[in-house]
Amino acid sequence: MQSKFIKYFNYTLLFTVLFIAGASVLFTSCEKDEEEGYGSEVLFESYGPMPIARGAVLNFIGRNMDQVTAIVLPGNIEITEFGTKTSELVTITVPQNSVEGYVVVKTPQGDITTKSPMSFSEPISIANFTPATVKAGMELTITGDYLNLVKEVIFTDRITVGDSSFISQSRAQLKLIVPAEAQTGKIAVSNGEEDPIIIFSEATLAVTLPAFTTIAPNPVKAGKQLTITGTDLDLVKTVVLGGDKQLTTFASHSETEIVIDVPDDTKDGTVTLIPASEVNVVSAEEVVMVLPTVSVAPTTVKNGAEITVTGTDLDIIDKVVFGGDTEGVIVSSDSTTQIVVTVPDDAISGEIKFLTKADKEVSGGSLILVDPVFTSFGPETAKANTDIVIEGTDLDLVVSVIFTGGIEGTIGDRSETQLTVTVPIGAKNGTITLVTKNGTEIVSTNEITVPANLPEITSFSEASGKPGAILTINGTNLLLIKELVFPGDISATAYGQKTNEVVEVYVPADVAMGYGKIKILTYEGEEGLSPELFFGGTDPIADPALMISDFDDDFSEYGYWGGLAESADDPAYALSGRYMHGTGTVSGWQWIWANNWVAFPGVTTADHVLKMDVWVEKPFGTTNAHFQFVLGGNRIDIGAFGMTEADQTTAGWITITYDLSTFSELPATLPTGGDWGINSWYADGDIDFTGFYLDNIRFEKK
Repeated sequence: MQSKFIKYFNYTLLFTVLFIAGASVLFTSCEKDEEEGYGSEVLFESYGPMPIARGAVLNFIGRNMDQVTAIVLPGNIEITEFGTKTSELVTITVPQNSVEGYVVVKTPQGDITTKSPMSFSEPISIANFTPATVKAGMELTITGDYLNLVKEVIFTDRITVGDSSFISQSRAQLKLIVPAEAQTGKIAVSNGEEDPIIIFSEATLAVTLPAFTTIAPNPVKAGKQLTITGTDLDLVKTVVLGGDKQLTTFASHSETEIVIDVPDDTKDGTVTLIPASEVNVVSAEEVVMVLPTVSVAPTTVKNGAEITVTGTDLDIIDKVVFGGDTEGVIVSSDSTTQIVVTVPDDAISGEIKFLTKADKEVSGGSLILVDPVFTSFGPETAKANTDIVIEGTDLDLVVSVIFTGGIEGTIGDRSETQLTVTVPIGAKNGTITLVTKNGTEIVSTNEITVPANLPEITSFSEASGKPGAILTINGTNLLLIKELVFPGDISATAYGQKTNEVVEVYVPADVAMGYGKIKILTYEGEEGLSPELFFGGTDPIADPALMISDFDDDFSEYGYWGGLAESADDPAYALSGRYMHGTGTVSGWQWIWANNWVAFPGVTTADHVLKMDVWVEKPFGTTNAHFQFVLGGNRIDIGAFGMTEADQTTAGWITITYDLSTFSELPATLPTGGDWGINSWYADGDIDFTGFYLDNIRFEKK
């Protein structure tokens, strides 16, 4: 805020000093008779000071000035009474109604008009204001001088009232209404010019603020009313409760009382009153939110069952949290004294907690979750694909039955005391494990015997099962094999050598890629599973002209890399020439490989697939990892490079194929320019890219 402070001097003293010094800057001069002899005529030399304040003394200097008969000021104000009248000096007091303009000095020889106009100094000043303490909306009276020139009154902080809103205005007095936004502090008046004169009061104006007397009730229940009593509460525009709950609508509002509805999610804390001036008035005491009281029955319960909670103020409970940090479902909450809650399936034994919307918490004590009892099963000897019956108690809590070998059986008929389970193919002799809704495992005391006349597969000669290539199976009793069914439920149709110790089989071209087991069917109708093996491999490059990148050039040829890849040619990893190797960890979106300045093959999406050779040597280290391939600025989701689980790896190089016609976001014909490359998209954590290898990104005609 810019201010000008105008100092006023004793004009008579200054005039005299400067006159003696021979200076004429304080006077507005008339033409002077320079003849040495001036006789008896009036010779008017100058007058001043200029500018002059109304009510001040105006001096006229010359020779034979005692002959002056009158001084006529602008506005035809004729003055014949002089303060001083000598041969050299005539003085007058400038009337309050004077205006600017030329002055006429009347003499017996005729009128003399000044060559320069009279101008005024009008020093605005504040002498006082009343009352010294004022409330917004009340009348304030300012006294002083030249207040008729004031265009605006300025309150702390930068709150202005223009002259169009003044109640009255004169030179000595100004009246106005104190605005609602005004704050305690000095006031100022301004002439409103572009480069304004601003005069501040010496005294401070005290602007009344609202004040607390009582806050009740305390503690208060969410959803109920809170009453604030005090003084000048009609000034309040906003009430702020704990948790920054800002209320601008009140149940009732007067000068001495405010009643508000307490929001459900209000937290403990002070109360703040905010008037239009935005000066916060904070209560000395904190308002505390009511906590419910709870009692839980029963305290021993099944997952999925219901518990009844009794107590007080139960209607403010928002969440019920069981052991294992799982949230139950409130199925009945029509009462302040009783609610019914369903125990979640994944809850475990432990403390039950009740939370309000204000995040206040009360404990309901410990809750014991019932576990099933595994009494027996029969028959204790059963082949695969036959049924056994499990006896016990609370068996309705069981969600899966796991046989030795980690293979899950199929649950048929069930009750609280009995389960019928089909023995799965691949089950081995050993115990049976019941898994409950909350993950608890109960293991049988007896072991099941699963008789089978199956071949035993001890190893595979190849590191992976490549589609279309021979897979060599090693073991004993292999001549028992009638049929081999590969992942994807694809039966083998071509075999090579077959002996009791070795079977050669051609891996079906459409085998499901990734880790899996081969189902073994024997001539005797037995079924079994092979050890786990990775299925996949690389496809030949059908058309080199459709190559997007084989990474055989230096990376500088490919543009921006994002710091996550390097060009490498380690023979232990190389598929053909150089390849791309990941070098870091990625979190969120980031380019892996990118290029936007060379021409790429332009193909039709209906007739082509996108292929790339990939080796994932170690897990990405997170789940739900997704990447995007960018083709001429068009992005498609390519998942985790064919890995159905983020922690899978490949047993070497494999070819991943994407049918371009399945991506609706792609144009019918791909552009040959624009942005091309691969970027990370999202995951459930950081993606470790250091075990990733990539080569031969290409199109291929279907």
